[in-house]
Amino acid sequence: MLVLKSLDIDLTQSEKKTLLGFLSLYSFFTIVILFFISFLYFTFQKDLMLQEKRITMQEYSNDLIFRLKDLHINFDKYKFYPRDEKYNSAIYDSDKTLIFSTLESKEVDLSNITYTSNKKIHFIEEPESYYLGAKYVVLEIPDDLLWFKKLKKEIFIFVIIAFFFMTLIGYFLLKIFLKPMRDALHLLDRFIKDTTHELNTPIFAIISNVEMIDTSSLDEKMAKKIKRIDIGAKTISNIYEDLTFLTLENKIISQNEELDLSKILKQRIEYFKTLADVKKIEFKTNIENDINIFCDKKKISKLIDNLLSNAIKYNKIKGEIRVVLEANFLSIEDTGKGMTKEQISQLFQRYMRFDKSVGGFGIGLNIVSLIAKEYDFKIEVDSEIKVGTKMKVKWD
Repeated sequence: MLVLKSLDIDLTQSEKKTLLGFLSLYSFFTIVILFFISFLYFTFQKDLMLQEKRITMQEYSNDLIFRLKDLHINFDKYKFYPRDEKYNSAIYDSDKTLIFSTLESKEVDLSNITYTSNKKIHFIEEPESYYLGAKYVVLEIPDDLLWFKKLKKEIFIFVIIAFFFMTLIGYFLLKIFLKPMRDALHLLDRFIKDTTHELNTPIFAIISNVEMIDTSSLDEKMAKKIKRIDIGAKTISNIYEDLTFLTLENKIISQNEELDLSKILKQRIEYFKTLADVKKIEFKTNIENDINIFCDKKKISKLIDNLLSNAIKYNKIKGEIRVVLEANFLSIEDTGKGMTKEQISQLFQRYMRFDKSVGGFGIGLNIVSLIAKEYDFKIEVDSEIKVGTKMKVKWD
């Protein structure tokens, strides 16, 4: 039950990342669409408002033109440009040159009929006759902006409700689309759990029985066969332990105790010597005695195992592994392929593999990072292409 629970947590975290990425993109396009719709609605409402104002301003314009006609006929008598408190006005000749104006706006667009500018509404009309030489009559009234405030509120409410509704739809659509992938991941995780469970007994039996064989009493050919069996069993055992740790997601309560790290490190090096001998790799150690650490024995052993396994796996034939243990750090250095800075930045990502020719699942260093995070260890990586890689684990 603990395994299944941890798998559900792991799967939910993966889903959250996918959901977050999809919803971010979906939300962005939703906002763009909603703003486009809002812009169209705003333009439509603005045109509708101008149409209503145009009727009123047409009446004002007819009144002004009638008064201009009267002034044109009786210019010698009046000589006073007609004014009205309801509106401001101006007249322009056929060359669009201003003849007279009471407008507050300094510039007028004579190519439009009705438009808004500087919180004013303008209406342009061309009289049938050029009274006082005027081809264009311009009227100006204040824009009270009540329509704009009301419209802005309507659009804001619409955008909020529509965005929430469309985001909700997107979320449920994505859940439906993710279901086949989620089912497949459940099957895969269940398969890994069952496989690791079934591997435990035979692996333990093989390793235990191989260790009981006295190879010194066997002929060289048989001893080599036993050694190959030992190497294969230990390789499978290490993979099994990684998969078990990953499946449990480090959820088992740690049994922390004061440990002799020097002794554990020597034991793990001895364990991996069989694997190192295959590539004729030599261990060079500088291990201080009686270095103690307060930690879970299985987890610190798993951290060491994965660092040693990687140092062997990515090392060259007849290479070296230099292991140093001092009071507050452990370093494991190989003479292998090395890595670029970009590869180092991705080193602890799960399933990340830079060389597929050496096998593995790309989970070992991810497990190292999980254990280091639990105990506040700091990991320093120093690597150079074709020179090697140095992994340094530090603690207080």
